[in-house]
Amino acid sequence: MGIIGAPWSRFVRLRTRSGIRFMVEQQHEAGPAEERAEATPELAERVIDAAEAGDRTRVRALVDHLPTPDFADLIAMLEPDQRVLLIGLLGADMDFEVFSELDSSVRDQLAEALPNEDLARAAASLDTDDAAYLIENLEQSDREEVLARLPGSDRAALERNLEYPEETAGRLMQAAYVAVPPFWSVGQVIDHMRVAKDLPESFVDMFVVDPGYRVLGSLDLSRLLRSPRTALVERIMSTDRHEVLATADQEEVARQFERYNLMSAPVVDANRRLVGVITVDDVVDVIKEEAEEDIRALAGVGDERLTDSVARVAPPRFWWLAVNLATAILASTVIKVFDATIQHMVALAVLMPIVASMGGNAGTQTMTVAVRALAMRQLAASRVPRFVLRETAVGLINGLAFAVLMGAIAWWWFGSGTLGGVIGAAMVINLLAAALAGILIPIALDRLGFDPAVSSTVFVTTVTDVVGFFAFLGLAALWLT
Repeated sequence: MGIIGAPWSRFVRLRTRSGIRFMVEQQHEAGPAEERAEATPELAERVIDAAEAGDRTRVRALVDHLPTPDFADLIAMLEPDQRVLLIGLLGADMDFEVFSELDSSVRDQLAEALPNEDLARAAASLDTDDAAYLIENLEQSDREEVLARLPGSDRAALERNLEYPEETAGRLMQAAYVAVPPFWSVGQVIDHMRVAKDLPESFVDMFVVDPGYRVLGSLDLSRLLRSPRTALVERIMSTDRHEVLATADQEEVARQFERYNLMSAPVVDANRRLVGVITVDDVVDVIKEEAEEDIRALAGVGDERLTDSVARVAPPRFWWLAVNLATAILASTVIKVFDATIQHMVALAVLMPIVASMGGNAGTQTMTVAVRALAMRQLAASRVPRFVLRETAVGLINGLAFAVLMGAIAWWWFGSGTLGGVIGAAMVINLLAAALAGILIPIALDRLGFDPAVSSTVFVTTVTDVVGFFAFLGLAALWLT
């Protein structure tokens, strides 16, 4: 009851007033509101005007209160040479943490343009995983020079990260972690954290290890702080270990975090020795990148960014469109077979695109669900028959519904009940084919070791076009001529 009475209420009011006074003082120190606004084209223009004039004080005032993500957005708005000018002008005042928020194409451009001395300072201030992303694409000589400028411990940790392939847990992990022996007491752990100089700046879990640095369990800070100082670590640690192999694919790591609601996970080498830690903020970035990659792959866009040049964007799109052109020619050959039928009844040319379009959209719906299920490892072999039956039933139901609807439209439009029956039957056939193609093609590609997100679209579209045209024109040739 004591905390609800007047003394507690008075404390809350005092703390609230103090907070308000603190914010007012901070606002006064920060300067006008526009100096602290988020990144906008107008702010970017003012920053670059000040940078080109060599007004370092003005530049510092404009960007000093920008949060790191907003500063990264501002840098992305600038031209490549303007980015280098800005960073060079800030000099020692540059917050290199911004490199962890930059788009990969912008980060790579800056890594190529900035002096190796600046890159070394940036790498030393970043977490190991972000530093690896910064220098991984440099020329070998430049990379070695940057590494040579780093302190010994930072260099060793970064070199270890770079030894692992891209998109693996070893490349994603941070080398800084907290490890304690099981025989320590809570008081010893707390005292160690107060005096140790090489601990990460922030962490939520620490790992309990044996003398060979094999993980025995984990201990989160909340459990540590709620335990008496005399309690032994081995008595309060959690033995539910979710270790991640350093060579594991980052998608698999993300699935483990999602499945077990992890905040962090220890990374171990082939001998099960602790080598690093992966935290949830890094996994969020992976989930975002993988989702964007799948979306781009389904459209044949490739790994491109808004900041990429025309020379980088055009060639990948050209080759994907060339593949689509080849499949379109294949569909056109089906139409060519029935050219006499089309000449006999012009209405067929009007209705053909409807059948193909409906099949293509239905196939895309099924394919999207299938590709996502495969990516999330939700489509085990035992579930495939049920999924195929479900999608076939959906295709049949929608096919019958649109057959009735389109048959009535064709009869009203062209005054031919037979034509309405032809397009209705073709609609049922094509939507069934679309459902089967949308599920079976991604599964087959996945079993063969190909990425279904990249390869499925062109095959599904080809099937629905060819089947749609052949069914519609073939039935028309039988019933209308």
